[in-house]
Amino acid sequence: MTMLNGSRPALAITVGEPAGIGPEIAIRAAWALREEANCVLVGDAAFLALTAGLIDPSIRLSALSIQALRNGGLPHFGKERLAVVDVPLAAHVTPGTLDAENGRAVLATLDLAIEGAQNGWFEGIVTAPLQKSTINDAGVAFSGHTEYLAEKTGTPKVVMMLAGQPAGGQPYLRVALATTHLPLKDVPAALTRDNLAQVIDIIDADLKSKFGIAAPRILVTGLNPHAGENGYLGREEIEVITPVLEAARARGIDARGPYPADTLFQPKYLEDADCVLAMYHDQGLPVLKHATFGRGINVTLGLPFVRTSVDHGTALDLAAQGLGLADCGSMVEAIRAAMQMARARRA
Repeated sequence: MTMLNGSRPALAITVGEPAGIGPEIAIRAAWALREEANCVLVGDAAFLALTAGLIDPSIRLSALSIQALRNGGLPHFGKERLAVVDVPLAAHVTPGTLDAENGRAVLATLDLAIEGAQNGWFEGIVTAPLQKSTINDAGVAFSGHTEYLAEKTGTPKVVMMLAGQPAGGQPYLRVALATTHLPLKDVPAALTRDNLAQVIDIIDADLKSKFGIAAPRILVTGLNPHAGENGYLGREEIEVITPVLEAARARGIDARGPYPADTLFQPKYLEDADCVLAMYHDQGLPVLKHATFGRGINVTLGLPFVRTSVDHGTALDLAAQGLGLADCGSMVEAIRAAMQMARARRA
């Protein structure tokens, strides 16, 4: 059953690792944006109610069982409260202390959010940070949100993109990655023509369908210093990247480059770009995180639904110090981005 509930997009907010800052920032951000989005928290209802009461006694939560959701879809909840789909934890939560007994419950929140997005209950998923080690310690091989979402939806290829608004009125920055969590020595071999072409196609398609950008402009970095300097510093630009960009332009995609990464990230170039495609993780993300940290978000491109996330981890040390210290700015921006993407998909 699809329940779009007018102009307020229904979004599943998975609360992440319970011992980290995820539950707090999810509650704070969802409550702050309740006028704009129907934010449905996915986690242990009793634990979230306790946490919400400690944050602000005026926060109102209403629990909903998984079975009720499956039987009737997402009911309409007004702006005066937040819905919580109850996914019970197995063990008591001590802030800042990981417990493998809760690993499978954390994963179950993701499973429920995916099920809901596929069934039309939710128009998108926003994920708080989780701890990979907890899930692996629970006996489930898990390498991260992005990979898990791709596997569970049968998506053969996804693309990681981070985005955010730099300070000082500089152009909104989107940085996608051709390769993600690979040792640097393995990156050149992973940059095949087929792989890079798929990445560019996904970026172009999602900028159109999920961001509402009619004619996306994609600026692409080189792999090597100075974009290879005509082959003297590496031949990947000549043998892989340039041919792929030429073929993309022949398909009608506005993909330009390859540009030297050390000079590309300047306002005079970025103001003419909808996305920068970097060749590896630490080529593009340090620039973006320096410019936007605390306001940046993570977006998974290529999925059959909207998925955004925060740009930081579980901050167990901060959680151990108590509530009120975590900054929910990135979660607020992740929810806002998911709202905008959901509306773009409607259009």
